[in-house]
Order: sequence, then structure tokens, then C-alpha cells
Amino acid sequence: MKKIILSLMTLVSLTASAQFGGFGGRGQGNPWVDSEAAVSEDFKPALSNQDSKQYPMVNSARQVRAQISAPNATKVGLDIAGKIYTMTKDENGVWTGTSAPQDPGFHYYQLNVDGASVPDPGSLYYYGASRWGSGIEVPSEDQDFWQVKNVPQGSMGEVYYYSSYTEKMRRCFVYLPNEYFTNPTKKFPVLYLQHGMGENEYSWPYQGHVASILDNLIAAKKAVPFIVVMDNGLNANKPLPAGEMPQGLQGGQRPQGGQRPQGGQRPQGGFGGFGGFGGGFADGFKNVLFNDIMPMIEKNYRVIADPAHRAYAGLSMGGMQAREVTLANPGKFAYVGSFSSGAWSVDQVKNSEGFAKNTKLLFMSGGGKENMGCVEAAKNIKEQLGMNAVGYESPGTAHEFHTWRRSLYEFAQLLFK
Repeated sequence: MKKIILSLMTLVSLTASAQFGGFGGRGQGNPWVDSEAAVSEDFKPALSNQDSKQYPMVNSARQVRAQISAPNATKVGLDIAGKIYTMTKDENGVWTGTSAPQDPGFHYYQLNVDGASVPDPGSLYYYGASRWGSGIEVPSEDQDFWQVKNVPQGSMGEVYYYSSYTEKMRRCFVYLPNEYFTNPTKKFPVLYLQHGMGENEYSWPYQGHVASILDNLIAAKKAVPFIVVMDNGLNANKPLPAGEMPQGLQGGQRPQGGQRPQGGQRPQGGFGGFGGFGGGFADGFKNVLFNDIMPMIEKNYRVIADPAHRAYAGLSMGGMQAREVTLANPGKFAYVGSFSSGAWSVDQVKNSEGFAKNTKLLFMSGGGKENMGCVEAAKNIKEQLGMNAVGYESPGTAHEFHTWRRSLYEFAQLLFK
């Protein structure tokens, strides 16, 4: 039991430090350090910049350089990956600073201006750490797989629907492959794909580049065409009675109004469930998924509405929810994936009657720097239980979106075949 609790707290800590540069992404407690000397001056505008913006920049050594005009400020820093790099002001009131080399892939970051954490006006904004803020793409050698290419393009749509469970309108994103439009009688399998802690339904479409990854795979005939549904797994709560305040982080509830968990606070509700995280951790989203999302998708889209053509996966906390939901409901999804959500154990699978028999694929992954042991865990499950379990380790990455893009790339090629 203690090991399970520590596992979840470790993942929460990883999410905070690797994704947001400090719990809540607000630089609280992050140390100030001197700006780094550039290894090379071959800086180029980041791929994640707003149109025509030169800063932030990244060089070939993967150092990030930020710049902001703040003539009246007295102290400005570049807050990325758990450190705040002190920036220097020139005679025109423009501050510039350079970070140490960063891991390849996507990073949330921010600027600290006289103690206030603010988005960089030069970057595009992304939802992470329970708020909209800056993000930067640090180039990787293999980034071609998620780039937009001249191949048949699918569609990424923003869809609103009414949830009988939460008693309000909700939003999800739905990816439709190009063949959905060119072959109007064909029905398609569906992947339900979830984000991590502090993120929402925007994360996979924007940070994850789901559409480009799948368009490219389908065009190369490495994956079959399928639909992807991306919803918010952290706000799936029933309405509270009038005057009642929410308690803790029950039922997948996320911090509101810029609040952040204190002292490694974990979701409440016990740790006795199939996935190691007991009742309450995934119940809210499970109810929305089964009672609202899946019926809406199967009514309004041409889908093959049976378990053999359904998949469920998630990253980080979303992967923990996927584990909790699928182990408690064996036979509902034939394909299951968890990215950076910890290694599955033989006992977890054995304790869910029918899971091994009804699951065509169990995929688990993590970044090489996370040391989650997913490859070995999958091997043990395959050898001891005889099920199709696959482990993947993303080389050289940590708890970050490049790990999860690579994981989706590998997972997608194994689905619905």
C-alpha cells in the first residue's frame, strides 16, 4: 500500500517538475540562477512562437533564450525546468536571458517579472498547470513524425455536448481521419485519449499534435484509420448541493482559480481499487465517459460500436485513470495504453477477472529518464499471463510531451489490427 501511494506522489512530483518547472508552474520555490553563456550563437525562433515573433529562441545546444521589454522592472527571470535564469536589462529596457540546455521536446515555461509569473508575449499559449501559459518546442532529431506534411489531412473538431452526469455542457475534441470523408459509408474504430494532471482537452490536439501524427502514420500505411476522442478527465464532477464547498481533489477534481496542491497532495478516495487508486479517483470521468461521451460519439459518428474496436489510453494521471477504469471494467476496451503512468504489475492484471482474456493489447510506456520499468513489466505480464503486453521506453526524454508523442506514435501502429 505504501509503495502504491508513493508511486502516485512520485508521478505528481514528476508532472510538476518536468512539465511545469515547479508545482503549479508558478515558479514558487524555484531557485534563481545566473543566465547561462551560450554554447553556440546559432539561435533560431522556436517553432512554438506566435507569428513573426523572433523570441523565444533555441540554439543547436537546445538552450532557450527569452527576451522581453520591461523598462520599469527591477528583476526579470526565465523560469523553465525548475530554475529561474536571471535576465539582463539593456539600455532600452529590454531583458534577455539564456537557459542551460534542455531536453528535446515541448516544455511549459514562464517569465518572472518582479516576482510575478507571466506568460512570454512571444510564445503561443498552451493549457498546462491548470492555466493558460507559455510553451516552447525544443527541437529533437526525430520531430519529423509529428510535423504537418503534404499528406491527406484529417479533421480536428471542437465538439460540445450535454452531460447528464455533470448536468452541464462539456467540450471535447474529435479527430476524424481523412477517409471518414472520402468513404462516407465506412465505420471506424475509436480511441479515447486522455491528458495529464493540470491539463485539459486542448492538450493532446495542441501539445500532442495528434492529428499530424495520425495523418502521417495513416498516409504511410503504418496505422489503420481511426477516430480519436479527447475530453477533460479532471472536471467530471457531479454538481454540489447549494452552499457546499468541494473537498480536496475528489473524483478527479482539479484545483480551481490558480490553486495548486500543497505538499504533494494526492487525489482522495483511497487506494484500494484495481489500478491501485481506489474509489473516487476515476469515478467521475468514468461516469461521464460511459454515460455521456461514448453514447454521444456512437450516436453522431460512424463508429464500430463494440469493445473490439474501442481503445482507451492516457498520459500521466490520465493513464492512471485509464488503468483504473479498464481494470474495473474488463471487456469494455480491447486496447489499453498508459503513457508515463507507472508500470503495470502482474497482480493488478490477475486481480481483474477477464482483463487478460478480453484485452487484445496492453501498452505501457515512459521516458528513458523516468526509469519506470515498463519494458520489463510488460515482459513479465506477457510471460506469466500470456497476454499481448508491450512496453516502450522513449530514449532520452522525461515526463514530457515528446515522450507521449512518441508513445502515441508507437501505440497507434498496434491498434485495431
